[in-house]
Amino acid sequence: MKILITGTAGFVGFHLANRLAEEGHDVVGLDSINDYYDVQLKYDRLQHAGIQREKRTYNTLVESTLMPNYKFIQLQLEDAGNLERLFARERFDAVLHMAAQAGVRYSLNNPRAYVESNILGFLNLLEACRYHPVQHLVYASSSSVYGLNTKQPFSVQDNVDHPVSLYAASKKSNELMAHTYSHLFGVPTTGLRFFTVYGPWGRPDMAYFTFTQAILEGTPIKVYNYGQNARDFTYIDDIIESLVRLLPIVPQPVSKAEAEGHPALSTAPYRLYNIGNSTPVILSDFISTIEDALGQKAIQEPVPAQPGDVTSTFADVADLEAVTGFKPQTSLKDGIGAFVEWYLGYSSRGRG
Repeated sequence: MKILITGTAGFVGFHLANRLAEEGHDVVGLDSINDYYDVQLKYDRLQHAGIQREKRTYNTLVESTLMPNYKFIQLQLEDAGNLERLFARERFDAVLHMAAQAGVRYSLNNPRAYVESNILGFLNLLEACRYHPVQHLVYASSSSVYGLNTKQPFSVQDNVDHPVSLYAASKKSNELMAHTYSHLFGVPTTGLRFFTVYGPWGRPDMAYFTFTQAILEGTPIKVYNYGQNARDFTYIDDIIESLVRLLPIVPQPVSKAEAEGHPALSTAPYRLYNIGNSTPVILSDFISTIEDALGQKAIQEPVPAQPGDVTSTFADVADLEAVTGFKPQTSLKDGIGAFVEWYLGYSSRGRG
């Protein structure tokens, strides 16, 4: 297949592009390379995939020096004209949309970034898929959409009308926009609610990354909600395996009777899935796992919960397992061990 993957200088998109290119697909990676976090890590991810920094210019395809079937283009999704021309020229079979303005706390002070990237950018992508039809549009949503929901585990059949951050609201909006395009124009869309993804080459704004750095430096870490928050931490390889298995499973419309009362189903070609490890871990235990992997204790500073944070996440992945035969299963100990090994090697090269 010829596949467009957005966000390939980012965490999930980077791993996904490498996996699909290695499997022989023709991959075009796209990223704006914004400065939400250290761009050096983004450049290093691209370099690892064979994309030379000195060869990049805006809106120009650059070939990987390591994988002849992988090309990269630096482009903003908000740039509707150049995005449309990319679709017209490349004629993609599928789109895997991993790009987004991420971060719950960042959205408290920078709300416009989420509207521009997550809403306008996604609209432009949907329009491109409308006028240059693809077999399948798969896009990243988030466990954040569950917001104030208290029934656990979280199911894709649950109502998600009470988000508690603009980031979550933007992801819920993506699901609504995707359904509209599936219904009106027949664009087959699959939304994936990721649960706290972690692993090598991860995001430096995430707790596992900042905690590891602080522990090694001997500086205190803020432990929000006094360590009582719980998260369904999901290892990156399990996310990628789920994505790869879902790519060929194009959603089909169901009857009105089947769709009634089931938000993840529709009479349009539209589906939703959770991707999580189904094993919530309390933050204090999460910190202990990092301490064990590093062989060093953290200096902890317990503080109250942050606005926009939810107390607990817990994924019901029954639908995912039913259609793919797979469910995330990497233990936190193994996943954190792999991350720490990568981090120590990356930092030793004068980066990170």
